[in-house]
Amino acid sequence: MLMQHNLVWQWFFGPLVGAGAAVVCSSILWFLLGSGIAWRLATDIPNDRSLHTRPTPRIGGWGIVPVVAIAIALFAPSLWLIALTMLFVAAVSQVDDRRGLPARVRFAAHLVVVIAVVIVYPVQVPIWLLAVIAFLMVWLTNLYNFMDGADGLAGGMTLLGFAGYAVGALISARPSPELALAAAAVAGAAAGFLVFNFHPARIFLGDAGSIPIGFLAGALGYWGWRGDVWPIWFPVLIFSPFIGDASVTLLRRMLRGEKIWQAHREHYYQRMVQYGLGHSKTACVWYVVMLGGIILADMALSWSSMLQWCSVSIWMGVLAVIGVGVDSRWRRFNSATFE
Repeated sequence: MLMQHNLVWQWFFGPLVGAGAAVVCSSILWFLLGSGIAWRLATDIPNDRSLHTRPTPRIGGWGIVPVVAIAIALFAPSLWLIALTMLFVAAVSQVDDRRGLPARVRFAAHLVVVIAVVIVYPVQVPIWLLAVIAFLMVWLTNLYNFMDGADGLAGGMTLLGFAGYAVGALISARPSPELALAAAAVAGAAAGFLVFNFHPARIFLGDAGSIPIGFLAGALGYWGWRGDVWPIWFPVLIFSPFIGDASVTLLRRMLRGEKIWQAHREHYYQRMVQYGLGHSKTACVWYVVMLGGIILADMALSWSSMLQWCSVSIWMGVLAVIGVGVDSRWRRFNSATFE
């Protein structure tokens, strides 16, 4: 009865935490913009690979990261190491935003924080499986940065994805109120960021925003799997549009012998913006796709294991069809352009 009462309370308290995070985050960003400090922290200067045409502050992390860290300290203290490592990777990323860091230094920092989480929060599984999961966490940390290139896209995906985590943590057979509150705080902070990031964007996430969010997506996903809150496929399905776009695009570049960490305009979402959808419509299409995967993921938590994996396979097929459609339209766009 006590557990049931606590869960009922969390369904009300979680949205309050999210709303509070949204208000505080948007207030911080409003102050940084209004005072002019935003331009001195980090500014994105457009280049020939950008989808934007004017300099824009990259300060999203300055609103999101401290809000999430405080929320975890207050409402999810068991996740203290995740909060600390998030702050560390945010600090390294801010240096990268300001001065630039070699790729090996950035990746080393990401690997350190992931290894710290895996060591402090161990799981009794074969070492090879733990190594694979650690690699996927590092990959998720980085792909969020790769996917932060269109107005409203990464912020909206953060809002929807972590809201999906929060719901999943509460409806699970082994619910985790702390995990739900931490995820709700991230989703709320993302909503506060979106106030200034939806097209036309007045601010961007920057590395100090996108990298910590990517790390949180992996770390909270790992935490939920470790505590039997959800199966291993759940975080992958929640963020599957992001994972699919970044993985396929960068694999193509790698097979062509290109440097995958260099800026480019070959992601599916970038092509959608370029061939005529624009920032707003592209973001909304992605929201619909991601919401479909999130609803499926949360519903599948109560299904049998076989049905769960069948659902994951079918959804991956759906994303593949969407990718083929984008590629097809991109080829037609290029053909019409050069005729």
